[in-house]
Amino acid sequence: MTTDLYPVRRALISVSDKTGLVPFGQALAARGVELLSTGGTAAALRAAGLTVKDVADVTGYPEMMDGRVKTLHPVVHGGLLALRDNADHRAAMDEHGIGAIDLVVVNLYPFEETVAKGAAYDEVIENIDIGGPAMIRSAAKNHGFVNIVVDVEDYDVVLAELEANDGKTTYALRQRLAQTAYGRTAAYDTAVSTWMAAQVDGTPRRRSFAGTLAQGLRYGENPHQGAAFYTDGSARPGVATAKQHQGKELSYNNINDTDAAFELVSEFDPAQGPACAIIKHANPCGVSRGATLKEAYSRAFDCDRTSAFGGIIALNQPLDADTAREITGIFTEVVIAPGASAEAMEIFSQKKNLRLLTTDGLAPADAAALAVRQVAGGFLVQDKDIGRITREDLKVVTKRAPSEQELNDLLFAWTVAKHVKSNAIIYVKDGATVGVGAGQMSRVDSTRIAARKAQDMAEALGLSAPLTQGSVVASDAFFPFADGLITAAEAGATAIIQPGGSMRDDEVIAAADEAGLAMVLTGMRHFRH
Repeated sequence: MTTDLYPVRRALISVSDKTGLVPFGQALAARGVELLSTGGTAAALRAAGLTVKDVADVTGYPEMMDGRVKTLHPVVHGGLLALRDNADHRAAMDEHGIGAIDLVVVNLYPFEETVAKGAAYDEVIENIDIGGPAMIRSAAKNHGFVNIVVDVEDYDVVLAELEANDGKTTYALRQRLAQTAYGRTAAYDTAVSTWMAAQVDGTPRRRSFAGTLAQGLRYGENPHQGAAFYTDGSARPGVATAKQHQGKELSYNNINDTDAAFELVSEFDPAQGPACAIIKHANPCGVSRGATLKEAYSRAFDCDRTSAFGGIIALNQPLDADTAREITGIFTEVVIAPGASAEAMEIFSQKKNLRLLTTDGLAPADAAALAVRQVAGGFLVQDKDIGRITREDLKVVTKRAPSEQELNDLLFAWTVAKHVKSNAIIYVKDGATVGVGAGQMSRVDSTRIAARKAQDMAEALGLSAPLTQGSVVASDAFFPFADGLITAAEAGATAIIQPGGSMRDDEVIAAADEAGLAMVLTGMRHFRH
């Protein structure tokens, strides 16, 4: 039977990441803890003047096979797994000269970092740790007596317990350390499995996912739901890797919407001009290009000023002072951009509730990734939608071909459509959305809603006609009937982009010709549920 408090007399330390190693080792040695170690870890501790015993001296076997075999030995694992209150275990330890190990400090070979730098296959394989996970699992299983530390963040926690309990740790701490340890080995194995799947089979029999806690959240989508934010360790620019400069912590909905906004604005190459996306409830309520960032924001805002209130703004260029002043004109939850000027940050500092996030660039819109969604009893896993269409991919199916300006707007609208919940209809004019219909059960309803929003904005802006007059329209999937296209034409649209593929394509094309519209087919759809 384990006792709550148990002393730490002997520690085995073997780490790849040596952050904080020496102060931790010194603190343990000062308490009289015997230090066992291997390779570079032992060398680093000795260089700091600490007395360290090599694991090889304990096992009686040298490190061999380029370090592949060093801790995989009964003397090590017996010292970790032995139940201190079991007479048979103690007898076996005495018979075989096995000393108890009370603390294990291990962080694993840098597998994830090796993959991230694009290393060759053989180098990646060599960075799969074997002995480390084995020791972690042994120590964690025997947490009734043994402490296992896999994160630098826990060094001070362990030292504080030793200080508070005269060189002993509590069962509660050992239990928590064990849970963290198993989480680490699970995440490590997930990284290896995911990488191997990409090498040999895109649809593996077993698939796992892992993350590291970034922050606890006050609640989820609603106040009665608990929530937390986990990161997957990738370096993709976005909400998970951004730096927050001001404002309170992001909420669950903030994080979700900020991700949607930044992924959308990252579609627009900053070298081709400024762009802005405004998101509300994961859908864009305005997207625009502009001659300046301020103009891009203003035009996006004018698409749907009502929905933009309390929204999320994403920019494809660093935030400047003029744009910052414009944004502060209404309440905004979050602004995310690939950088911000000092003057812009000073302007934002006057708005204490406005969160400003900056990234180290845009998210690569064409980078392959997995999209995962939980369903009852399992997960749906698919490739991230990185589909793109060029002019050369478009098929003109109407008597009239689109003009140069219409082509530019059609491609812009198509890009936005990929980020709008289905059924998605997007009206665009001169490089800016002027009406967005999202998430409706009927495509014609999305078409009507988007047109109605444009009418409302025309009245609010004092325009003589809604901006859908002379616009183009993108539909994320085919028109099943001609009614949606006819509604768009009645709203003033002059050109349509859609995937095609309906049983009634001929009927829809005929309706477009009758209305004098130009229509192009992409052969690709962008459902987003």
